[in-house]
Amino acid sequence: MNTEESAARPRPLAALRTLLPFLRPYRGLLAGWLGFLILSSSATLALPVAVRFMIDRGFSDQDPSGIDRWFVGLILVALVLAVATAGRFFCISLLGEKVIADLRERVFGHLLHLDMEFFARTRAGELVSRLAADTELLRSVIASTLSVALRSFVTMFGSGVALLITSPRLAGMAAIGIPVIVLPIVLYGRRVQKLSRDNQDRIADANARATETLTAIHTVQSYAREAHESGRFAAAVRTAIGAARRRIATQAGLTAVVILLVFGAITGVLWIGARDVIGGTLTAGTLGQFVLYAVIGAGSIGALTEVWAELQRAGGGMGRIDELLNERSAIQTPHEPAVLPARVAGELTFENVTFRYPTRPDAPALIDFSLHVRPGENVALVGPSGAGKSTVLQLLLRFHDPDEGAIRVDGIDLRQLDPRELRGQVALVPQDPVLFGDDARTNIRYGRLDASDQEVVEAARIAEADGFLAALPEGYGTHLGERGVRLSGGQQQRVAIARAVLKDAPILLLDEATSALDAQSERDIQQALERLTHGRTTLVIAHRLATIRRADRIIVLDGGRIVAEGRHEALIAQGGLYADLARLQFNQ
Repeated sequence: MNTEESAARPRPLAALRTLLPFLRPYRGLLAGWLGFLILSSSATLALPVAVRFMIDRGFSDQDPSGIDRWFVGLILVALVLAVATAGRFFCISLLGEKVIADLRERVFGHLLHLDMEFFARTRAGELVSRLAADTELLRSVIASTLSVALRSFVTMFGSGVALLITSPRLAGMAAIGIPVIVLPIVLYGRRVQKLSRDNQDRIADANARATETLTAIHTVQSYAREAHESGRFAAAVRTAIGAARRRIATQAGLTAVVILLVFGAITGVLWIGARDVIGGTLTAGTLGQFVLYAVIGAGSIGALTEVWAELQRAGGGMGRIDELLNERSAIQTPHEPAVLPARVAGELTFENVTFRYPTRPDAPALIDFSLHVRPGENVALVGPSGAGKSTVLQLLLRFHDPDEGAIRVDGIDLRQLDPRELRGQVALVPQDPVLFGDDARTNIRYGRLDASDQEVVEAARIAEADGFLAALPEGYGTHLGERGVRLSGGQQQRVAIARAVLKDAPILLLDEATSALDAQSERDIQQALERLTHGRTTLVIAHRLATIRRADRIIVLDGGRIVAEGRHEALIAQGGLYADLARLQFNQ
């Protein structure tokens, strides 16, 4: 992370202010928590007074039963303390769960609307870490640390006032040591803040490594790299532990220093108070009350040192989440978006489009690219890898906007449209089909969520997928495993085609849609694809030219430019790049 990025980050405790909007909907729980907190703190501060009366009056009462009422008073104070503490715990714990659930929903929903450039530069494992580890840290802060902090502050302030009332002389002596105690808290806190952020970053690195490896488990095992990946993950974990060790050591040192200073001051004041009792200027009960308040105050200060470190750590986590919430997609919906006609014809126009991927600004993917596709036309894009074929589909889906030129659907510039409305008119069958860890029916229904079971089956029949899906142990209700691992590559692709069939969009994009099929399956599905493309504007990317010989028009791309176009036979006769590709595949 560079210096400019570090400077732009909000300070950890300032970042915690981002939580305030998430607390507002739960004012009732907040009020309950504060009420119980005040009650429990008051009961805690009442205990020393009860002890004082028990010592000074109960022990001096000639009637042995007289002391009973003071012990009854102690029990009543303890009862109030117990009930108030339980109520406080319930309110703040439930508040923490609700706030973090809302925060996770907000972050996840925000991520889903970011552009492809963001995901190109951000590892999925790191995002999962921020959603899981960082938000869990915040849950702990809200449900525990925040409560401890406020309770400790109230009892520290209350005990300080009580000390002053009990013995102004001793309280004044105790106050002399406060600056000495506060100074290390401030100095250590800054270092804990930096180390906490570093600790969370290293945890995210380890999580990202694990996610990346598990996602690619097929490749890992096929190359027998289990030991290698275990070593890399172990190294990432050790780095995270090293960062945690430095943070913990600093936090432990802070706690030790503060405890030593606080109880050293208490011991000194207690020594002076004991001499006053012996001299008859102070009662034993008053000294006992003072000592109890001093212990309560000291315990509160000690708790605040730990709370301060935890707040610094949580602030670092909230800062990382805040960075995600502050991310803005480069693909924005206009304030007043244009509206597509009720029946989209599917006319596509690329006008002098030049585009560079943000990750490769020096290498244009498309250069002065112009193409007009008539409604219902079937156009194939061919060319060597890196020619710009997939970029055409990416731009048409408005995953990116062109650097120069314009792209239009039915005459409307894509930048004037809501991306979701645009994508609702497009069905995509990608080269690498993505199936979710759910059953077959749900995966197909992803194309149209309100589709009936009968419509799902009909889409599968059109995609030549009904046969193998019906034969699964639980038919269409069979869980396909993560990324559809229970199906072969060709079967996964046919499920993806069925999804596109069910969407029934006027614009169809096929990106190597038959690349994972064997020769027999490819012949079977060609007829299905012909039915699917009928009446739809279709853009097809294919390296296997046999799948596009019947296209209305073939566009040959090379280096981001159109170098030839026409039907299969005409392009063969012209020679050039297409003829060379055909010669390699057909020996023509």
